Amino acid sequence: MAMNLSRRVTIRQLEVFVHAARELNFARVGETMHLTQPAVSMQIRQLEQAVGIALFDKVGKRKTLTEAGAILLQHASRVLGELQDAEQSLQALQGLAGGSITVGLVSTAKYFAPKLLAMFSQHHPGVEVRFVVGNRETLVQLLRENQTDLALMGRPPRELDTISEPLAENPNVMVAPVNHRLAKAGRFDIQELRQDTFLLREAGSGTRLMMEEFLRGHLFTPAKVATMGSNETIKQAVMAGLGISLLSLHTLSLELRSGEIALLDVDGLPVQRVWNVVHARKRQLSPAAVAFRRFLIEETQAYLNTAFGKLL
Repeated sequence: MAMNLSRRVTIRQLEVFVHAARELNFARVGETMHLTQPAVSMQIRQLEQAVGIALFDKVGKRKTLTEAGAILLQHASRVLGELQDAEQSLQALQGLAGGSITVGLVSTAKYFAPKLLAMFSQHHPGVEVRFVVGNRETLVQLLRENQTDLALMGRPPRELDTISEPLAENPNVMVAPVNHRLAKAGRFDIQELRQDTFLLREAGSGTRLMMEEFLRGHLFTPAKVATMGSNETIKQAVMAGLGISLLSLHTLSLELRSGEIALLDVDGLPVQRVWNVVHARKRQLSPAAVAFRRFLIEETQAYLNTAFGKLL
């Protein structure tokens, strides 16, 4: 069977499978890849017929990868990564007149990266930049599997052989409802918040890691915590009075300008982190990717200063 796979399996099937294996939700895969859910199911069914074994199990309404699916995911990711490398090498012959770049963004970066892309596109209109948004764990996996040219993230992954360059400061602040009892208080110790509910990002998020480090460093354990899957959900929960949280200032432009969220003046804040642009050392960057990387290094700090400098 393995000797015939190259003739029986298509690249499109592998692309759909890799997306489905990561999302475990065929409807969401269809939205991402602009396919109907039946079309996604058909591609997976044809792939399973080609390999002769089930790739997904269904428990209730939930899909999981079978052991065969997990094995195929590793190999399929490498195959698609090698094809991307080949595409980059061919684009290198075109120079900056065309080509495409895939950039992974931690979810916090999506609040400002599109504006930087618009600025870059004014100078290089022929270059297509594709964004893939996920938490830190997702981006590390994309870098490991050679699925992205560049990643815009906080802490570079120590577990991978990467090249990283700092771009700009990333201040993280404590947000609260505007009617919080300490919203207008002067500097105070975090122990004053011991009865508040702390809203955390999901496991694998860089924002969650940062908050956990901050709390440990101050020997502080919240009385109540709640986990939420995105910055947007946390902001809505804070505005609704459900708790407080530690978020990047760069996610808060609209809420702070409109007065919908308050910043608490807690000792030790803001936590200053750094935005980095990262790529796998083994990845051969095209001229377009090199140019976008250079643009981010030169322009990100100045843009963030202009857009967010007056909010603190």
